[in-house]
Amino acid sequence: MRAVRFHRFGEPSEVLRMEHVPVPHPEQGRIRVRVTACALNPADWALCRGLFPGDMPRGIGLDVSGIVDAVGNGVHGVEVGDAVFGPTDYARCASAGAADRAVLAHWTLVPENLSLDQATAITLSAETAFRSLESLEVDYGHTVLINGAGTTVGFAAVQLALSRGARVIATAGATHSRKLAELGALVTNYGQGMVERVNGLAKGDVDLVLDTAPPSGVLADLVTIAGGDPKRVLTITDFTAADALGVRHSFSEGHPPRWDKLGEFAHLASRGKLYVPIAGVFPLDSWRQAMEVSLSGHARGKLLLKPGMRQS
Repeated sequence: MRAVRFHRFGEPSEVLRMEHVPVPHPEQGRIRVRVTACALNPADWALCRGLFPGDMPRGIGLDVSGIVDAVGNGVHGVEVGDAVFGPTDYARCASAGAADRAVLAHWTLVPENLSLDQATAITLSAETAFRSLESLEVDYGHTVLINGAGTTVGFAAVQLALSRGARVIATAGATHSRKLAELGALVTNYGQGMVERVNGLAKGDVDLVLDTAPPSGVLADLVTIAGGDPKRVLTITDFTAADALGVRHSFSEGHPPRWDKLGEFAHLASRGKLYVPIAGVFPLDSWRQAMEVSLSGHARGKLLLKPGMRQS
């Protein structure tokens, strides 16, 4: 089968290549899928650069949807032919989701009225957003600022925070501002005067801040928005500034992934209560083109690779 992999750490464009490799076998408690769609994420490029070292070679593509074509021992509730989505077992396999086949250790069935593309898109973004909101203990009645609401994690976080009964203020660029407002968020743009604009929208204290935007030097401003308390701010991106300011970040929290919530995400998505914008869909053979768009920082939504899609 085809698989995009790396054999050493380095810049993604230098170390990644498409290879023909043996089809992986699902071990105890795992399943294998024929990949329908795989999403690319910033985490893929971090893996290439050395995040979570492990055995080589390694694959990219951490969230997938597909049709089950093999079931390991001890697996119940899923059969060959079922449509599922979830994270790839990238830490234990020599390939991941950017391949014709992928092994999953966690999954849920795709509801009939949810497309496999959209199921793929919500997987990692919704889990990261949910875990971050849990860390902040976002609850009914809280006023929450989501900085970087136009990112895929931020977009999911806005919807999940609203579903908890929080009042959400979102910073975002022009691409997604209108849709975020339609969802129920109070939206403002980035840049000079952001603190004053957010305070004006809040009409009172901002209880909690979740930062999902690429690092841009605004973390100190987010602390100001949170009443000067860095422990009311959590960032999933700007770890260096967070350590300097005493701000919480996703690594310092140390909470394990919440893949047990995949079914809940699927239910919300099937009811139109959770979705993540898809910015582009590429054949698997066009992975380099998709990678370049992702690395540019201007994707403005999920980028999907589809093994069954032909190049135009």
